[in-house]
Amino acid sequence: MARVLVTEKIAQSGLDELAAAGHEVDVQEGLSPEELVATIPGAAALIIRSATQVTAEVLEAATDLIVVGRAGIGLDNVDVDAATERGVMVVNAPQSNILSAAEQTMALLLAQARNIPQAHAALVAGRWERSKWEGVELHGKTLGIIGLGRIGALVAQRALAFGMTLIAFDPYISPERARAMGVELRSLDELIAESDFVTIHAVKTPETIGMLGRDLLAKAKPGLRIINVGRGGIVDEEALAEAIRDGIVQGAGLDVFTKEPTTESPLFELSSVVVSPHLGASTAEAQDKAGVTIAEQVLLALAGDFVPYAVNVAASDVSETVRPYMGLAEQLGRFFSGLHDGAPDRLEIEFQGELASASTGILTLSALKGLLAKSSEGPVSYVNAPQVAAERGLEIREVSTATSHDYKNLITLRSSDHSCAGTLAGTGVRVEPRVVMVDDHLVEVPPSPNMLVVRNNDRPGMIGAVGTAIGDAGVSISSMAVGPSSEGDTALMVITTDAAAPDQVLTNLRQVDGILDLHRIEL
Repeated sequence: MARVLVTEKIAQSGLDELAAAGHEVDVQEGLSPEELVATIPGAAALIIRSATQVTAEVLEAATDLIVVGRAGIGLDNVDVDAATERGVMVVNAPQSNILSAAEQTMALLLAQARNIPQAHAALVAGRWERSKWEGVELHGKTLGIIGLGRIGALVAQRALAFGMTLIAFDPYISPERARAMGVELRSLDELIAESDFVTIHAVKTPETIGMLGRDLLAKAKPGLRIINVGRGGIVDEEALAEAIRDGIVQGAGLDVFTKEPTTESPLFELSSVVVSPHLGASTAEAQDKAGVTIAEQVLLALAGDFVPYAVNVAASDVSETVRPYMGLAEQLGRFFSGLHDGAPDRLEIEFQGELASASTGILTLSALKGLLAKSSEGPVSYVNAPQVAAERGLEIREVSTATSHDYKNLITLRSSDHSCAGTLAGTGVRVEPRVVMVDDHLVEVPPSPNMLVVRNNDRPGMIGAVGTAIGDAGVSISSMAVGPSSEGDTALMVITTDAAAPDQVLTNLRQVDGILDLHRIEL
């Protein structure tokens, strides 16, 4: 059971899921920075939204922290670099509010086109201003989308239904994929010059902060209206207000701001601007999804499993080809460590077959996680495995080979270190993992929590001697694979048992004539 500190309101369904898994859910909302530093020691997980600042100071105080979970998308309030240095996983819920954000974009787009908030305010104030608030149709207008990711793509779908022409700026998407979405790519300058409306869904980075500033806005098509439900700070608010006052830009609809919360802005003084207080994710559905999603991600992190939405894991998206082999890669790492009583100085990891054409970064992390688990003082995770390896001076070399003569896919760990030389290989048979080679001995045995690897002279009676010693200790053998050496003078037994073989069994076996080497493996 772990302590999960929750400092902001998330859906009760998410809290219930954490409690159902047996964890202590410690809800303390509204902590000051000083109170957070004092409270976080002992917490294995921290769940936040946008208000809590997870600084380097907080992370330094969080001596037991495994994961920070952000119930939402943005991570401006988390020092991700500091978390990574300390081996703390940072996860978010990127899918939780994408529908709500896309719908908020369309709401502001329509409100800006038809001046609905201004007309409403005038009417309830007793003024019938029908001619003053004449709007424009969306049909036939050009919508420029900055950032064609998940939310941008959803906005594109909805804008197409209004009969809009779609162009986009996104340097990370191919023209073919954009065209499949009904969108033509443009440079940023071209987009701002051709669009009647521009909507922003870019990631906030040092490069995108202030991206829509004076120089770019000066190139705007007359009558341009700008919508931002993305991230505050991408639009230079002073420059936008100036462009609207000068008649370069017609108006704007903003849900996010450089500083939040805010109640003062030069934009608030302009009648052609529609604003809302960061409501993009403020729907009951989005909040429920965010709470449940972040609870699921935190549970995976606490269990030491792969977390799909971890933002500081050095691996790309996990494909369906790769995913079934993650457990095998970690087991091979543990097996290799147990077989050689630690980690080598140099390790080659080879991927053969279909895996060779996939992104295998997560498999390398899995193998390192297993390899270093028992020899490290602290826990080894997908986040800190590369750092732990570097601190140990472990050099990793990845090799990919498209052909695999005997198996559809094969993962091989290989070291030529004098004190830790060996080879270990595994594959998946009908999705079930199998160890198929140990130090060039061909075997086939499923990885098991309790295993023995015995190297012996290849002569009659050796299997019986080993089996008798194990049976006399009341331990059952679940499976056994025997692989002779290519020279024929030695053999290797790989045995799985229903319980760990006691130390006395190992002592007795080491005294048997003909047994050359013996390792107890615990996966």
